[in-house]
Amino acid sequence: MTRRPTLLIVDDEENVALTLQLIFEREGYRVSTAYNSKQAIHALSNGHHFDVVITDLNMEREDIGLEVARFAKQLKPAPIVVICTGYANLSNTRNALSMHVDYLATKPVDLDDLRAALSRMLLRRRELKEGKR
Repeated sequence: MTRRPTLLIVDDEENVALTLQLIFEREGYRVSTAYNSKQAIHALSNGHHFDVVITDLNMEREDIGLEVARFAKQLKPAPIVVICTGYANLSNTRNALSMHVDYLATKPVDLDDLRAALSRMLLRRRELKEGKR
């Protein structure tokens, strides 16, 4: 039996986080939620490994999701990091790309595209781990 991927959803809008949680749990993920950057960083630093982190960009302050992404990308092994935003601009997009965020989704998020992208990235990561090309 394969291990279910773990996912941390970070969004200050509880209804958005809970909706995404239900969707991804139906997809077979084990999902945790955080409603601000402090909760997210705590969840990431408590020793629990997440395969994927999906974070909103603007929560308690503008672009705070970049701090969540930066923290997650420093972990070993680093999770796949997705930033979702309705407020992308050249500056925050450039910052996200410079820290090698894996996927940048604009709100409203196309869930089919996001699910497909996550499946591809998780499969690729698993293949790399197993030494396949």
